[in-house]
Amino acid sequence: MINKQSIWFVTLFSLILVLSIYYVTLNDSSLQNILNDFQKSEESAPVSVNVEESSLLVSLRVQEDESVLEEMENYQSILLDSTKTSEEKNNAYNSLMSLNQKKADEEKIEKLIQEKFSFDSFVKIKNDTISIVIASNDHNSTVANNIIRSVQELFDKEKYITVKFQNA
Repeated sequence: MINKQSIWFVTLFSLILVLSIYYVTLNDSSLQNILNDFQKSEESAPVSVNVEESSLLVSLRVQEDESVLEEMENYQSILLDSTKTSEEKNNAYNSLMSLNQKKADEEKIEKLIQEKFSFDSFVKIKNDTISIVIASNDHNSTVANNIIRSVQELFDKEKYITVKFQNA
């Protein structure tokens, strides 16, 4: 009895065999013509770049990501070091988990601001301080207060929240 897996194997193997024979029998001039046609079609195609986020927000994210990666590497090196005590490894593991939780909270706040207020934002959490940078030409204190209230509702403990508007 022939099963489906055998049929698929034979089919794909046959296809690969046919393509490889075609490639081997293809002369160099035909191959060069195909490559030239492909390059011409790529050159003539219009290229459009659409940047959605403010370059300020991107640069802030890159700086934050670099510092977080450096911290994570430090903690991981402690975890992998055989000379460290179990207490040091435990502290490094807990720090790594809190770093991951902080990153998740930052992403949750950015998503909330995007969905509720339609603003691109950058969020940085440090201890009980939450700094929010909004990319907007409209500097509105009412919107800032609404953002602060919405973000505070996510946390049980009182947080010190700042909202800063930057021109997009």
